[in-house]
Amino acid sequence: MTPKQDRFVAEYLANGLNATQAAVAAGYSEKTAQQQGSRLLLNADVAAAVAGKTNQMMDKLEITADMVLQEIGKLAFFGPGKLFNSDGSMKQISEIDDRSRASLAGFDVCELFEGTGDQKHAYGLLKKVKLVDKTRNLEMLGRYFKMFSGDKDDVEIERITTIVMDL
Repeated sequence: MTPKQDRFVAEYLANGLNATQAAVAAGYSEKTAQQQGSRLLLNADVAAAVAGKTNQMMDKLEITADMVLQEIGKLAFFGPGKLFNSDGSMKQISEIDDRSRASLAGFDVCELFEGTGDQKHAYGLLKKVKLVDKTRNLEMLGRYFKMFSGDKDDVEIERITTIVMDL
């Protein structure tokens, strides 16, 4: 590989897998960066280098593809009912299981007051929960399992039904 291709590989992995940004950072023209990035990713040597370095990073971090797929699956199929007690009240964060906590993108608690001065007193808590993007995680799983076809990403309904039924 050329030094420019080596730099492209490093920049591609450092820039969140954005081929256009990596091409510009590696010294290719901004005008043709998109085409150059696509072309470089199709180059056998560049593709092998990207795969090799990605595998090295995964090995170093002790991450497997199976672990990633399992985590995406947990996020995609999370049910928010696990955040609540049987009476409908929200569980304390310490009472929520690890899998459910991993599905939280945000958790805010605000104490509510009424009155002013000496008459001010707390009368409740407002709890706000933001969940991870379920659609995005389902999309990642669908793409991994090649469940979408054509330019419009038409869903293969039979395959989705089979997978859901197997769960």
